[in-house]
Amino acid sequence: MSVSRQRDIRFLPAIGHNGIFFCWRLGLSRAVPLLPMPLVAPTGAAAPTLQPLAPARQDRGFYFGLAIAFLVTAIVGFGPTYFFKPVHPSPPLTPLLHAHGLVFTGWLVLLVVQTGLVRAHQIALHRRLGIAGAGLAVLMIPLGILVAMEGARHGTATTGFDPLGFTIFPIGAVIMFAGFVGVGLVKRRQVELHRRLIVLGTVSILTPAIVRLWFLPRNPVLALALSLIFVIAAMLHDWKTRRRIHPLYLWGGVFIFLSGPLRSAIGHSTGWHTIAEWMVGR
Repeated sequence: MSVSRQRDIRFLPAIGHNGIFFCWRLGLSRAVPLLPMPLVAPTGAAAPTLQPLAPARQDRGFYFGLAIAFLVTAIVGFGPTYFFKPVHPSPPLTPLLHAHGLVFTGWLVLLVVQTGLVRAHQIALHRRLGIAGAGLAVLMIPLGILVAMEGARHGTATTGFDPLGFTIFPIGAVIMFAGFVGVGLVKRRQVELHRRLIVLGTVSILTPAIVRLWFLPRNPVLALALSLIFVIAAMLHDWKTRRRIHPLYLWGGVFIFLSGPLRSAIGHSTGWHTIAEWMVGR
């Protein structure tokens, strides 16, 4: 090989059946193996360390599990009066209550399906089913208000509230649900915002299920505070995977928490009783 041609030497990587080879090339001549580098580490070499799962992959598992927790909470809370009604005698349900239970349960089931699709990387199907989710969300708002009014007509209340004052809790829940989920649908292309808004919206409507848990007193403010366990779990997941908590969980959690005493004060006010009487039709 002449000295004049040595300056044209270029080293290139190539892959052979025995591993990676460094090759040289002279002009347009073919590559010639120079130094074999097997893919298998030599004996005595340190084993490669396992890298932690990426946040996105951990998110898929966490939000799927969170959706299941939402559904289980609703089933346990409403079990005696709805899900297990055939084996647990309770007052008959009106068509409105049946529609309410079906639609609200449909939302929770769809949330499990949707997070499962994301976990399985079926994003296209997830987006198509999102149309059904938007339709359910639209139905849930008037159904929630109508059920609250029917409850007031039948004297439904809890300790410390009369039926008219108590309506502020279910009505306030569907209003918060509409706000969180509505913005979440608008921000559906911004995944980090979208999933957190859907979580906050779902937490907003879980209070009725939590307040019906047999081991808790029927206190709507306490149930609202306990619903924040789901938000705290999401915050801890953020910290574990990103070493920071998304501001939406901080501000959304504070808003949900403060809505409890705020709704309590509104429910005891004369102004709200006037509005509730008009809505109920008294």
